[in-house]
Amino acid sequence: MSSQATWVTGIEGNFLLHDAVLKLLPEGTEVISAFSSGVSAWSKTAKVSVVLPNGSLKRYFLKCVSGESAKALVEGEYQSAYDINQVMSDLVPKPIGWGKYRSGDTQVYFFLGDFHDMDFSSAPEPAQFTARIAELHRKGVSPNGMFGYPVPTVIGIMKRTVTWETSWAKSFTHQLNDAIGYDNQTNAPWPEYDAACKQLIDAVIPRLLGTLQSDRRHITPVLIHGDLWERNVGTDRETGKTIVFDPGCTYAHNEMEFGTWRCSWAFHFNSLDYMKSYQHHIKPSEPADEFDDRNRLYSIYPYLIESAGHAGSASRQLAYNDMLFLCEKYAPLASLDKYNPKMDISVTGAHVPFVVKQLE
Repeated sequence: MSSQATWVTGIEGNFLLHDAVLKLLPEGTEVISAFSSGVSAWSKTAKVSVVLPNGSLKRYFLKCVSGESAKALVEGEYQSAYDINQVMSDLVPKPIGWGKYRSGDTQVYFFLGDFHDMDFSSAPEPAQFTARIAELHRKGVSPNGMFGYPVPTVIGIMKRTVTWETSWAKSFTHQLNDAIGYDNQTNAPWPEYDAACKQLIDAVIPRLLGTLQSDRRHITPVLIHGDLWERNVGTDRETGKTIVFDPGCTYAHNEMEFGTWRCSWAFHFNSLDYMKSYQHHIKPSEPADEFDDRNRLYSIYPYLIESAGHAGSASRQLAYNDMLFLCEKYAPLASLDKYNPKMDISVTGAHVPFVVKQLE
């Protein structure tokens, strides 16, 4: 591919559109405009309006990204949206494709999908929304009966390890180790934190998640959205249906989906109404009395993803305190610090708004 950028000319808008994007559209499509649209911390996004060969108007969503994880981000988002679309065609915007081009010395990767005009002003109705998520989890079963995913996906800036496992404890350990590694690259050394991470990996996860598949217990690997927080959910203004977007899927224990609902930035999904509504459709895995502890464990993952992308974030301290809670309960180690309930948002109810700043 030529290193010289070739941009679409003669269109309206403030977003530079590369010819490579047009190769994903039907031959004879006429581009009308490309305008910046939406807010994303790690990419540049646009609404592309076209006239299709049959004369109808069509709008597409375009995401452009560069950097180390760029290819995995767009390929993973395409595969994730494709897989969700195969299960529930009206839950996620239809993906069109992904590709790449060069802009000067920069390699740019892009994702193209259908554009939906969405309303974010109100919370999804709990019963309706959770019924749709439960349907995704029931229908989106792993193609090989294992935990994992066929391509890398990216959450924040972090690329997940791609491997298939029959053990959920091993699969989640891969993901958490990734998050810990990215977090340590971003933030200053912290020996006490490292010790808690090690105890969590070595002792807590085998006990807390290993139990799900012991003593004749069984869990089914299901398709999860992977980043299901409020900013990735909207209401389609045309249909009134709830739409989820920006997925980073994996075939996982269904309860992993809700780790982020416990985090300090949750402002709708932290309401018990959502979790209770979901559990009308899919009950907690056994042992059911350990559901809240598993949810705490799963919340550590998005906390560390957020911390990895934002040096000095409070999320690292919150994750550390949750590690200490779980270590004290399931694998006590005298050398570790003590859990502090005053730093536990499930105790204090504290809320820390998550501010997404547009990539320049």
